[in-house]
Amino acid sequence: MTDTNGITISPANIEERKKKDIRAGDNVKVFQKIQEKGKTRLQVFEGLVLSVKHGKEAGGTFTVRKVASGVGVEKIFPIYSPLIDKIEITKRSKVRQAKLYHIRDKATKEIKRQMRNTRMIPEDAVVAETDENEVTPEEVVEVAPKTEETKK
Repeated sequence: MTDTNGITISPANIEERKKKDIRAGDNVKVFQKIQEKGKTRLQVFEGLVLSVKHGKEAGGTFTVRKVASGVGVEKIFPIYSPLIDKIEITKRSKVRQAKLYHIRDKATKEIKRQMRNTRMIPEDAVVAETDENEVTPEEVVEVAPKTEETKK
């Protein structure tokens, strides 16, 4: 955007970002400029848009959530930030809510359900199996130590 003297106010292409129409439920790739040791590189943050706040105003933001190494990571990006090189919408989902904050709880519930389905094997059960089946040392699997949860 430029004013009457031809001076650039923001290096971000404001008209292009207004046309993007980012909504909750979109899967997006945000290409963020990272400055390291005097060099600029692009880092991609790909995830689900949970919310868009303040629409297409100058201070508008959108929240993106992704799961990295089993941990949920959320970032809030200003729509017109000069540190964002480009925004790609990879997938658009039909959602019935403007803010998808319930996705956070859904992810934790799913993890808890998976943990409930896994069982810890007590040490003495593995020792009893080795006597019967004559397992070689290469075939021995790591066994979790006894905790209060496994004793119950």
